[in-house]
Amino acid sequence: MNFTQIIRLLAFLICFCSLLAAQAPPLTVVDEALPSLVAGVEFHILLHARGGVPPYVWSVASGDLPEGITLTPEGLMAGRPAKPGAFAFTLKVEDSGHPAHTIDKEFQAVISASLLIEWLQPPKVRDNRIDGIVQVSNGSKDTFDLTVIIVAVADNGRATAIGYEHFPLKAGATSVRIPFGNTLPHGGYVIHADAIAEIPARKAILRQRLQTPQPLQVTQGP
Repeated sequence: MNFTQIIRLLAFLICFCSLLAAQAPPLTVVDEALPSLVAGVEFHILLHARGGVPPYVWSVASGDLPEGITLTPEGLMAGRPAKPGAFAFTLKVEDSGHPAHTIDKEFQAVISASLLIEWLQPPKVRDNRIDGIVQVSNGSKDTFDLTVIIVAVADNGRATAIGYEHFPLKAGATSVRIPFGNTLPHGGYVIHADAIAEIPARKAILRQRLQTPQPLQVTQGP
């Protein structure tokens, strides 16, 4: 195939795609709403569009996806929501027409809190100790096999456990207090509080994490 034939073929393809776009039904988003999501529970949702000229490309037009959730250009929304709450954002779908057609669709995501861990008393330095209290809640209808681990991560990456609890957390239990603390060598520490809930009946695992925004400085050595 010579250069002239290639140019003619490309021109034909462009005209053909333009004809398809002109004859295609209007571009629309099929999905009306997102299902209810649970903080700490992994999910996968494939969004759908129709009309226009496939394939489609999805993106975020305005607003922010909830923390822990991502969107691929193919329309796969997935992740593990980090926090409960109500969130609103607008997604854009673009088809493959020449010129391309686009449509925006506003979505709302409601994320419930089956497992919730919060600082009741945020970590605080006292002499050569770091102490605090977390509280955990079970907003589901299942009893959790709950493990809570609090660690202090030093500047060099070394982690020291300063709190640990493992117990069943009954359905509907709220604000169960878990104190923690320990003496630590001189240095800066970021505190991580991890809650892992296993639900044998549903073969599910929920995870939530807290983290101090900056290192806490222990200025006195033990």
